[in-house]
This record gives sequence, structure tokens and C-alpha cells, in this order.
Amino acid sequence: MKMSILAILTAAVIGSSASSETMVRIGHFPNITHAQGVIAHALSRQGKGWFEQHLGPDTKIEWFVYNAGPSAMEAIFANSIDLTYVGPGPALNAYTKSNGAEIRLIAGAAEGGAGLIVQPDQNLKAPTDFRGKKIATPQLGNTQDISCRAWLTEGGLKITQLGGDASVIPTANPDQLALFKSKKIEAVWTVEPWLTRLEQEASGKVIVEEKEVATTVLVSSAKFMTQRRELAKKIAQAHAELTDWITRNPDEAQKLIKAELLAETKSDMSAELISAAWKRINFTSETPRASVEKFVQNSVRAGFIKTAPDFSKLFETP
Repeated sequence: MKMSILAILTAAVIGSSASSETMVRIGHFPNITHAQGVIAHALSRQGKGWFEQHLGPDTKIEWFVYNAGPSAMEAIFANSIDLTYVGPGPALNAYTKSNGAEIRLIAGAAEGGAGLIVQPDQNLKAPTDFRGKKIATPQLGNTQDISCRAWLTEGGLKITQLGGDASVIPTANPDQLALFKSKKIEAVWTVEPWLTRLEQEASGKVIVEEKEVATTVLVSSAKFMTQRRELAKKIAQAHAELTDWITRNPDEAQKLIKAELLAETKSDMSAELISAAWKRINFTSETPRASVEKFVQNSVRAGFIKTAPDFSKLFETP
């Protein structure tokens, strides 16, 4: 059967349209400290995509949600995503692991919003107080895990990945709360909104708060930066403008976060909880060079990397 001229032309137009569509794959975590990713994902879900509007009508954003940094970095290595919001710890570890070949840090996203919280009836203050204690962190090698291990080590304790003077136990954020409530762990080093949840729902006491430490950065695969630099430049600019919008419109931003976290986690977070957690976080797109250098020292101290890497390729402005 012969195809009509109209059918042939229609197929050609559809094929041309499909091939001209640009897909960008971006990751984030279901955390308040990943506000830019959470909010942009919410707007994409509503058909009002922030990045889509900045990148043009032929660009589609595909969102991926991860629970901790190492998983997101593996996705970059596997070429499953192009960019992701992630903690500086896993970004540095991935950069080092690939000898600087795979990861590029293109912008900051958030600082603060993380810390160490302990049981209300435990007199735990200094690292030496944690001898024989159990501390939960989100995932082995994630930013809070590295901070925790480095803090304990700097305080004189011997910490290994499997034990040591204190047990640092990688535990998914939702499970941390249940374990803390049941007194099966003495402390948690985590990130918002979990820090505030542990404080409000389990009467935890925050004894270390990382106020001026980078919590979230925006990284790109080196391949994406090399092959689609103009697009990466537009994404970095859209990210900076979104960060500015978030700081100027906290109420609206928090409503979007509340709705999106419900969609992603099927758990409804109260507006009061989000507001309380918000106070601990500073959203900024400035590249956190000083914080990254500190995380390098922490990663060395915690045993995740042997020596400080060459930073010449890590920081890259599109």
C-alpha cells in the first residue's frame, strides 16, 4: 500500500519535531535544602516549568529524585542524568574518584540546615562523649556522614567505616526518626527537614549546627558541560534567578515545597515544620569555594579520600 503525500509529509514533520526536542535530566533530593530542585520540579509538574521557560519551548526537563548524594553521583557516572543538586561531600568524592574527569561544580544552592542532634536525656556535648554511642547519618559518604566522622575524629575518637570508638550508622532519613524515638540510637547527624522533625517530634537537642557550611551545590557532568555548554549556561542563570526568587518569596516557595514533597514522598509535612526548618537555611547560588575546601579536609580526615585533589577542573562557570 502506497502512503499518500500528505501522510509522508506529516510523518516527516512529526519526526523533525521529536528530534528537535532537547531533553535535560536533573536530579534532586526530597529535602528542603534542595529547594531549587524541589520547587522547579513542582512547577514542571504544574506545567509552569521554571527551567523550561528559561531554556525555551523545545526543552523538556526530566526530574529524578534521590535520597542521598552517592546515589546521585552514580547516576552521573552512568550517564543517567546530566545535572543534580547534591551535597558537596559526595560531589568531591565523585570528582576525586574520577580523577577530575566526570564532575563539574557550577553553582552553590544552600548553606546551613544540617547538624548533630542528640537524645534529650543524654549528656552528650563533645566528641569524646560519644564513645560507645550510635549515631545515624543519611548514607555512607554523604555530606553529613563525612561531617560526622570528621568531627568525631578531630575530637580524638578512632572512627572506621565499620565501627571504631563510636558507631556511625548510615540510615535512611525516615528511619532515623523511628530509631531515635525508640531510643535505639543516641544521636543523628542529618539535614532539614529531618533536623527539625527530630527536634519537634522526638524532643532532640541540637548540639552542632552547620550554619555557614555549604549543604547543597549544583553539579554537572563534564560531558554535559563540554557538549552542551550554552545550555549549561542558561541552566546556571535560571538556577541563580530561581534562588533569588526563593529568597524574595519565602511563603510561596514554602507552599510549593510542601506540595511537591507530598507528591514525592507521600508524606504531608506541616507548614509550621517547613517554616521552622527554613530559618536554618540560607539559599545562595554563590560558588562555595571555602566550604568545599573544608569538606576536602573533612573527607581526608574521615578517610574517604587520601589526599586533597587538584581543584583546577572542579569549579567551572558555564
